[in-house]
Amino acid sequence: MPPETEDQPVLSQAVAEPAPHYHGHRERLRARFRNAGADSLSDYELLEMVLFRALPRRDVKPLAKKLIERFGSFAEAVNAPASRLAEIAGLGESTITEIMLIAASANRVARGQIKARTTLGSWSAVVDYCRTAMAFADKEQFRILFLDKRNQLIADEVQQTGTVDHTPVYPREVVKRALELSATAIILVHNHPSGDPTPSNADIQMTKQIVEIAGSLGISVHDHIIVGKNGHASLKGLRLI
Repeated sequence: MPPETEDQPVLSQAVAEPAPHYHGHRERLRARFRNAGADSLSDYELLEMVLFRALPRRDVKPLAKKLIERFGSFAEAVNAPASRLAEIAGLGESTITEIMLIAASANRVARGQIKARTTLGSWSAVVDYCRTAMAFADKEQFRILFLDKRNQLIADEVQQTGTVDHTPVYPREVVKRALELSATAIILVHNHPSGDPTPSNADIQMTKQIVEIAGSLGISVHDHIIVGKNGHASLKGLRLI
């Protein structure tokens, strides 16, 4: 049988062939996932299950292990940019789409959790959403969560995208957008692609400028959260604002 290529149609055959050796492995993984949950699987095994649908006629264990070796973890692999995934031999466009769909789905679920209830009453959900949405991005992003007087989410917007270590932020533009949305409070969020969420002096000074301008117009800055793959930092928690 010729090697499988992506999106290759399966040809009907007059004589049934024995099931490839990896079919039993796939069923065992599925059974373990159903019976014991995702925590019973290693990162590469969970990634194998993501690849099952995209590559139904191929042993995907070596490919899953290669992805973990290249990117470091399941989370980093599914959040990797399409351009970097395309560097992996054996990954075509449809498979890359399947991988990216996992990160997009997780992001949508996390966003739904903070939309469904008062934001400040579900702070852990806010942090989880911010990490899901931004922690593994390869460039800095500056995101703003706009809240109403009941601290419910009005809008969630990425205002700026920068380089690997810098994002230009304009405090007056932040406040202007809050006024346009009739927000009474905001939460600032940005990521550090280096993985270390420790705030820089520039982060602290920029936040203080936004707090000052927003406060003069009756808008509260509840926090500035910095996320990275190694954790998160809260400027309010660190008493820096």
